[in-house]
Amino acid sequence: MPDVTITVNGQRETRAVETRTLLVHFLREQLRLTGTHVGCDTSQCGACVVHLDGRSVKSCTILAVQADGAEVTTIEGIGTEEKLHPMQEAFRQHHGLQCGFCTPGMIMRAIDLVDRDPDADEKTVRHQLEGNFCRCTGYQNIVAAILAGAIAMRNQT
Repeated sequence: MPDVTITVNGQRETRAVETRTLLVHFLREQLRLTGTHVGCDTSQCGACVVHLDGRSVKSCTILAVQADGAEVTTIEGIGTEEKLHPMQEAFRQHHGLQCGFCTPGMIMRAIDLVDRDPDADEKTVRHQLEGNFCRCTGYQNIVAAILAGAIAMRNQT
C-alpha cells in the first residue's frame, strides 16, 4: 500500500492507503474527521464537499492517492466552537439547515462560491448549488444564509 501525505486543516498527515481508497473515506476512517458526510456514493448529493487546494470538490470522486501532496480543508478546519466561520454563523442565524446532514457540504461549497464570486446574486447561488442536495428544505433559507455569509465574509477583518 502506498503512503499518501496530505495537509488536512493545516496538519500534515501521512498514512498508508489502498490505491482505491476515496478521499472521503480517508478523511472519515483514517483521520476520524466525520464532518465530511457520505450521502450517496455516486457523486450526486454534495454531502462530501471539501476544499482541495482551495477549490471545492466532492471528496467521493477523488482517490486519496490523487490528493497526495495537496492541502485539504474540511468543515472541521474552518471555524471553532468559540468562533464560527462567517458562513457557519450565517447558516445558524438564517436557519439554513434542518437535519444538518447536507450542511457541511453546503457550507464548504458556499465558501468556495463566495471566494470566487463575492458578489454572487441569488440566481448565481442557486445555480452553483445544483450539485448539493438538501432533502429537508426548499433551499430558501440556505440561499439567504449564503448571501448573508457572503456579506459577512467580505466584512471580516
